Amino acid sequence: MNIKEVSERLKIPKETLRYWENNGLIPKVTRNSSGYRDYTENEIKWALFIKAMRSAGMSVESLIEFVDLYNAHRGSQEAQKSLVKEQYEILLAKRNELDKTLNYLSYKLDHFEDHVMPFLEEEEYYELRKEQMLDDNNQDE
Repeated sequence: MNIKEVSERLKIPKETLRYWENNGLIPKVTRNSSGYRDYTENEIKWALFIKAMRSAGMSVESLIEFVDLYNAHRGSQEAQKSLVKEQYEILLAKRNELDKTLNYLSYKLDHFEDHVMPFLEEEEYYELRKEQMLDDNNQDE
């Protein structure tokens, strides 16, 4: 499959696929007799994995480390798992913050007409939220 087809299939810009290949995030793609990249399912699976991890917020540097560990084979599974788990925990924390923000906005929408200046007159909710945030921060430590 050529780069244009992979780009369209995975909804990844061609430049991104080239960048990932040049930085070792996906294996070197073989070239056909005309010199064009010819992606196999293996490279496509790697691209899907990298796309998912980038969407999860994993840095290119961490992904390079993951791929290096994978390529080293022996004894690296635990380290690979640790990198993925770290990103998973970061996402959970972000989701928790998003949930708090969504709850706040839901409250604002539900009570919007109750206030002359709805975004400023919310001391009771603010105090409750502040206590929850302090409790959440204390639990994290």
